[in-house]
Amino acid sequence: MLENKRIAVIGGDTRYIEVMNRLIEAGLIVQVAGFKNYRFTSDKVQSKKLKQIDFSIQDAILLPVSGANEKGKVELAPYADEELYVSRELFAQTKEDCLIYTGIAGNYLQEAAKDHKLIRLFHRDDMAILNAIPTAEGTLELAMHHTNYTIHRSHVLVLGFGRVGFTVARLFAAVGAYVTVCVRSSTDAARITEMGMKPIYYKELEHYLTKQQIIINTVPARILNKKALEQMDSTSLMIDLASSPGGVDFKEASKLGIHSIHALGLPGKVAPKTAGNIIADVLLPLLEQDL
Repeated sequence: MLENKRIAVIGGDTRYIEVMNRLIEAGLIVQVAGFKNYRFTSDKVQSKKLKQIDFSIQDAILLPVSGANEKGKVELAPYADEELYVSRELFAQTKEDCLIYTGIAGNYLQEAAKDHKLIRLFHRDDMAILNAIPTAEGTLELAMHHTNYTIHRSHVLVLGFGRVGFTVARLFAAVGAYVTVCVRSSTDAARITEMGMKPIYYKELEHYLTKQQIIINTVPARILNKKALEQMDSTSLMIDLASSPGGVDFKEASKLGIHSIHALGLPGKVAPKTAGNIIADVLLPLLEQDL
């Protein structure tokens, strides 16, 4: 039972409004920092400055999807009126069994929370697969908005065939695009062929870049470097879905006149209610299990 358990929410975007509504429905006592510029309809959410939260009584802490950067700053906090930082000292104020939930966690956050159980929600297959749905829809919306031709019969290249790449490629193919997917494994290549798309390997990538109108990267590694970008048509649209710093050399792309978009946090922008419910659907059973 979660009745009267305490959770502190530090930052978060529009998705987290839905998450907090679900936490309240489950009976948790919610204190939140970073939502000063949002008016909650429920008086069961206690909005505070970060320094006003008593972390010694919290059973859990929830950080945004992006966690914190390598200086401890919580960057995904659009409703905040102050900069939010987490640290080992902050976590030391909590009980030993206080759980820390985040979307992803870089080296800083892992080190700061090393004395606690740190749960990375977006490392879970269920979360990542469900979250890929609004990500793919948001990518399609961006492609439609930033091109002057139909997606139908356009040439689209997707880099990566993981949980996001799979859903993105399938959606673009479903609306009639000619989809090519760049992969590493022969198993993925076989699946792509079975789905009616064209697989290529990374060693072939440079030979295909000139033919693409839309390029979508899902791989968190610098694949689209200067050498690769020089093979692209300057009229191409490039959408990078990989977490920071992404897989594109954006500075070089700008020099070459290539329209490139680092599309982070798409679910929170295009479908915050659905995306928030996806997070809550995964988070609440974990809280039930762990608290």
